[in-house]
Amino acid sequence: MSERLFHSNVSIASGNHIYLERPQIDRLLEKAAQNPVVIVCAGAGYGKTHSVYSFVRKYDAAICWIQFSERDNISERFWENFVTAVSVINKKAAVKLARIDFPETERQFERYLEIARADTPPAGRCVFVYDDFHLINNKAVLRFIECSITASFPTITSILIARNEPAVNLVKLESKGLLGRITEEDLRFSREELVEYFRLQNIRPSPQTVSSVYHDTEGWAFAIHLAGLSLKNAPTGAGYVPQAMRSNIFKLIESEIMSVISEDLRKFLIRLSLIAHLVPDLLREIAAGRPLVEEMEQIGSFIRFDAYLNAYQIHHLFLDYLSGKQHELSDEEKREVYQKAASWCAQNNHKLDAINYYEKVGDYERLIDVVRTMPSMLQNHIARMLLEILERAPEEIYDRIAVAQVIRTGLYFTLEMFEKAEEELVKVIARLETLPPSPVVNQTLAGCCYNLGFLGLTTSPFTRNYNYAHYFERSKHYFTLSPFEMKPPISVFPLSSYICRVNSEEKEEMEKCIEGFAATVSYVPAIMGGCTMGLDDLARGELAFFRGDLSAAEQITLKALESARKGDQYEIANRALFYLLRLNLARGNYKNIQDIFEQLEAQLSEQYYLNRFTYYDIVTGWYYSQIGQTCKLAPWLKNDFEESDLNSLAHGLELLVRAKYHCAERRYPTALAVLESREDRNSRWAFVLGKIEKKTLESVCRYQNRDREGAFAVLETAYNLALPNALFMPFTEMGKYMRTLTDAAIKDKATAIPREWLETVRRNASGYAKKLFAVAEQERPSFLQEGTSNQGVNLSPRESEVLMGLYQGMTREEIAGISSLSTNTVKSVIRSIYNKLGAVNKADAIRIAVSLGLV
Repeated sequence: MSERLFHSNVSIASGNHIYLERPQIDRLLEKAAQNPVVIVCAGAGYGKTHSVYSFVRKYDAAICWIQFSERDNISERFWENFVTAVSVINKKAAVKLARIDFPETERQFERYLEIARADTPPAGRCVFVYDDFHLINNKAVLRFIECSITASFPTITSILIARNEPAVNLVKLESKGLLGRITEEDLRFSREELVEYFRLQNIRPSPQTVSSVYHDTEGWAFAIHLAGLSLKNAPTGAGYVPQAMRSNIFKLIESEIMSVISEDLRKFLIRLSLIAHLVPDLLREIAAGRPLVEEMEQIGSFIRFDAYLNAYQIHHLFLDYLSGKQHELSDEEKREVYQKAASWCAQNNHKLDAINYYEKVGDYERLIDVVRTMPSMLQNHIARMLLEILERAPEEIYDRIAVAQVIRTGLYFTLEMFEKAEEELVKVIARLETLPPSPVVNQTLAGCCYNLGFLGLTTSPFTRNYNYAHYFERSKHYFTLSPFEMKPPISVFPLSSYICRVNSEEKEEMEKCIEGFAATVSYVPAIMGGCTMGLDDLARGELAFFRGDLSAAEQITLKALESARKGDQYEIANRALFYLLRLNLARGNYKNIQDIFEQLEAQLSEQYYLNRFTYYDIVTGWYYSQIGQTCKLAPWLKNDFEESDLNSLAHGLELLVRAKYHCAERRYPTALAVLESREDRNSRWAFVLGKIEKKTLESVCRYQNRDREGAFAVLETAYNLALPNALFMPFTEMGKYMRTLTDAAIKDKATAIPREWLETVRRNASGYAKKLFAVAEQERPSFLQEGTSNQGVNLSPRESEVLMGLYQGMTREEIAGISSLSTNTVKSVIRSIYNKLGAVNKADAIRIAVSLGLV
């Protein structure tokens, strides 16, 4: 059973634990485990975990046990723990999962499923146990678990252990009878099981005592255990004293556990209630050489070692009791525990926990060190958390820790608090420049000047001020006085949806933007480890491409690609490949397109390219939508309600691909709805190039939706936006759609667009459509290219070509124009296709062709 997602049962050392065999519960769980999901729901102390734990020890399946705490409501922390749990039994699978972020979006979840499906064996059972599920309230984490446990994995069962009904939607499974349940009533001890449990504890109570205990506990496992301790430790001959178990549970813990252990062990247990990671190495460090871990193991079932997690688990009620005793620890004792826990978390990649622990002890130097290992563009909720921590910090840390001020203003960028960032940066720089030079002062000045320059670059689309390079020049000056090495992923320059980031369509505005980039590239790569290398050339190549100058665009973009690779600028390299893909599609050069795809796929192995999967899906999604092979799009791009985790500046390109997908599927109203859905959102990041592309797409969708007047009006808007800078490619790339629209506009004579421009666009779009069709033909399966033979239907290459045109929604005239046939010949070929398929019309022919696998 090697090379499976989770190996066969991990041996579990029984240690000092007593497992009461409960055949009735085992039978219930075995029956329930035949379903894809099992819910074990009961109040605290009913033995949920012990029952499931005892069952899975004997169950013939591979097990992954995931123990939740409240901190798992931070999605990144949950993902770290999830991957750690997987690594215990399959390091290879864990490495794959660690390369992707927490699956918060549909696209990321699909990546997770790809890994899971690739490594899950076709035979043999797997069981995922999610313990203490009631502690989870983070919607993203709940959604991931809901999607994961309801995904189609025939060999996997998920067991959810919780005190109350799990907050996930399992209605469909329950309605189909595919949901197993173990309830509080199922878990109650019977009288016979109570007697057997006492026997295992070497307790021989009288029948009257058994009746009293059973009456008081109502079969509650934890209370039965406490009653057993009371009887076991009672003087010889003493009987059981009935107690209100539920209301006096802490008193029982105090009297039966805490009063009989050493003071050192008592303090040790209270210390453990401060932290969440109860791994043996950390616990022994906290014990400081004393045998307290071994003493702790003798307490009994309140604390157990979980071999699946390589960590100790403390019963929640016992943990609640210990938490209430934290006042017995001195501040120095608490700081010592937090410091050791923080160091362990930092070394074991639990960064968010490490940051929280370091804040508790006031160790901001190490806290900042951990933050510096995180990406520069963080998700908003993490950025807010870090900003709150830094704003709570004493003011003196900004004088003592050079980069603290730089990190704080960087967090303002992430949260788009630009005015606050600028105000603070100007104030800090002015103050620092009055101080005597020192490594700390120079490093802080270098970082603050860089942030001020990046602020100018970021806000230039709506300030129209591209003179920000002097801040980078000052930053480089201070960096040379304070050596500082920047490496990926921090040094990887993040891109927006378009490189020429301008909101104004005025002539030469884009050239001004490019000049700003060029000046920036003179300084930034030297101080930021190659950051921005290739950016200016990529902007020039983008502008040349949109103007339709493919030769110049190719030459400049190849230069940008080379520079980006030298500087490890993965996003710049990806965008360069995107434009090379588009211009080779315009030329119909399928061989080059295949080579570009290989280069895009190679980027997926770059671990420091944090957005690699998202941008790969967007670039390939654009291509497959363009050639009409929408089945190859990543599923998350087809879902109108899912967004990627890209920053807001980069959403425009994603939106365009989504709309193009619906247009290719001939769902024109849906495409229009997608284009309009975020019309006002992030409007300051609506760059001119994006406006033109979206308006062009909107115009053809309106025309296909039989809104001629609306189509002409939107086309005129796009024309006016493109005219000052002579931008033609967005219209050309609409191919047959634009040819049809411009032809109608010329005949209608209702639009103010010059006829000469319309005729030029029509010619360009017609030529593009032929190249597009040629590439689409080569992307089709080889048996369709060479002549189709399927279930007795034999189509010639010409018939296959015409059938594909019909399938793509082309008219007979459009097919004739692309295939260099006369319209009468196309009509004749269509009649031949109908005869061979036994079809009576176009819709019938397409339906039959799809059912036979011909298209």
